Amino acid sequence: MRVYSIHVRRHGLDLDRDLALVKEGFSWPAFLFAGIWALWNRMWLWAAVFLAVPPVIGVTMRGLGADPLAQSVVGFGWALIVGLVANDLKRAALERRGFVETGVAAGRGADEALYGYLGDTAAEPQKAVT
Repeated sequence: MRVYSIHVRRHGLDLDRDLALVKEGFSWPAFLFAGIWALWNRMWLWAAVFLAVPPVIGVTMRGLGADPLAQSVVGFGWALIVGLVANDLKRAALERRGFVETGVAAGRGADEALYGYLGDTAAEPQKAVT
């Protein structure tokens, strides 16, 4: 089972646009395709960083006279770091766009986790606001 954090836009009315799930843990898409992943998630500044850093690493490593194995190890380390922090960066981007984390849900996929979360919140008694 995967664990997801549930984010809802403040004052949101449309569940398709105002609800987001972010998987906990390592992000394989960000590890493999960092720049494209950031663009897909509308994280423009991070996309620029993810697209600019690998060439800078390559030029720097060649300038230092590193062999191809060392260059590969450093590049792999960069990709690993991106994969580890990507979902946290996505949560921060959602928060800047006005989303609030409202809970956590688990399921085999995002849809199952969302259905479980919505079912749990529908079963909870609503508190009276005074």
